[in-house]
Amino acid sequence: MQRKSLGLVAVIVVPGILIGLVLSILLLLAPAKPAAADCGASVSVVIEAETKVEGYTEEQLKNAAAIMGAGKALDLSVKGQIISVMVALGESGLRVLDYGDGPGPDSRGLFQQRDNGAWGSYADRMDPTISATNFIKALQKVEGWELLEPPLAGNKVQRNADPYHYQKYWPEAVKLVQALSDGQFTLEGSDCAIPGHSGAGDDYPWKDSPTWMQVGASTAAASPLGMFYRECVDFALWRVNQQMGSTGEPFKFLNGNFRPDGQGLGSALTWKAGWDAKGWATGKTPRVGAVVWYAPGAGGADPTFGHVAVVKEVKDDGTYVEEGYNGNPPPDDHNYYTRIVSSDVPSAFLYLPTQEETK
Repeated sequence: MQRKSLGLVAVIVVPGILIGLVLSILLLLAPAKPAAADCGASVSVVIEAETKVEGYTEEQLKNAAAIMGAGKALDLSVKGQIISVMVALGESGLRVLDYGDGPGPDSRGLFQQRDNGAWGSYADRMDPTISATNFIKALQKVEGWELLEPPLAGNKVQRNADPYHYQKYWPEAVKLVQALSDGQFTLEGSDCAIPGHSGAGDDYPWKDSPTWMQVGASTAAASPLGMFYRECVDFALWRVNQQMGSTGEPFKFLNGNFRPDGQGLGSALTWKAGWDAKGWATGKTPRVGAVVWYAPGAGGADPTFGHVAVVKEVKDDGTYVEEGYNGNPPPDDHNYYTRIVSSDVPSAFLYLPTQEETK
């Protein structure tokens, strides 16, 4: 829809959306469900003479096992073990290289560590266990590394020119850690999960649940996220959970536990303040998965409550595709919608820890 239509929709729909959501804050008096468990413990290595993984030599498997073992010794999560193997795949193909490349001729070993004093001696850099230990210690010093996308976490240590250099190695790293571990593990539903992606369409889990307008605010039930069903904020909070790896109950981020100060995340009006209270970044550049925040009156939004949605796709012409719930006038309110919006219309984009604003 064009900008003029966007404003019209916001004026018509948002008051109904957010009056109900203000009422939903009362539901926070009930005990909140516990957050999803943090990333699981590291896995132990099981490798024997007959252990085979298609496409990898015995040398490569032993080096992957050494990396996993170093992670186990440092109580690194399974996600961290996979990231470590992923980085070694991207740097050396899991081989202890005694040479570097053009940008780093002094780089050596599994992780192509430089001769700058930060990674120990030449012998340390050429030793699979010691070099892996030094990489992992550096990874553990990166604040919030487990909330970052795996390639970004690896890049924070290695500082490649391309922050997504390691992305293509993630599936192979998962395969190797699964093959060399002592048991089954899952990356779903915890901080170990690979952050999800917007763009799947209307995958909101409660699309058939009754709205507060259908049953009345006094009898309406909140979703498991603590918002009334099929409101703009409930869909946006679903996307936040999904992208942070929490796709089932108990969800990690709830209306009642999102802010560290104990206040509810609340209606769309207070979402920017909620992001600020949590210390998460905001900016003016759309990123896929970022929450779109309309302050009261912005872009034709309701002058009292505003509106929230999610960036589904970013285009090259300065526009983005917005997705959300309850963004159309009756009778199509409280349903999924998409529309194309100019990037200068919203008041702000609210980023997750997995996202960084493009300068």
